[in-house]
Amino acid sequence: MKTKRAVSLLLAAIVIMLIAFYYKQQPGPVSSPEHNAKSMPVELHPVVSEKKDELISESAKYGITIVITDGFRSIEEQNKLYEKGRSGSGSIVTNVRGGESFHNFGLAFDYALKNKSGQVIWDTGYDGNENGRSDWFEVAEIAKDIGFEWGGDWEKFKDFPHLQMTFGLSINDLNRGERPEAI
Repeated sequence: MKTKRAVSLLLAAIVIMLIAFYYKQQPGPVSSPEHNAKSMPVELHPVVSEKKDELISESAKYGITIVITDGFRSIEEQNKLYEKGRSGSGSIVTNVRGGESFHNFGLAFDYALKNKSGQVIWDTGYDGNENGRSDWFEVAEIAKDIGFEWGGDWEKFKDFPHLQMTFGLSINDLNRGERPEAI
């Protein structure tokens, strides 16, 4: 009887340790000290901003006009987007809450195309430069050559407008206060 109880207590302790380890690996809550205004960026990282401008310029060389539709996002803005399609109206546009997006750390932006009549479009099949290739995917290739990661390459939630530079940091790293160096 004592052996069964000891085994049960040991198993319970292991489960508690596994749960604690799991939560330690998760980003801290938005109200954690890591999220104070001093340590959180308020705009795109300088390298990301420079590379964004390079992407716009390089795309134009191929006859493609892109528009940056979203860049840095505050945690509050991210939470509002997260509610779309859930408690708010519209379709789901993101799977991450505030503090879980590279946008919140100034390391990501979204783009769209501008067609010949000047309208901003999100048509991934559009071939405005008439070279037989999707302008959207041409921009994604240019972006990857410049050093961006493209959300269209993701396995689960394909995010075709999304480009990011992580500098080798994870969301957990960023939530612990690590930041990429400005070059």
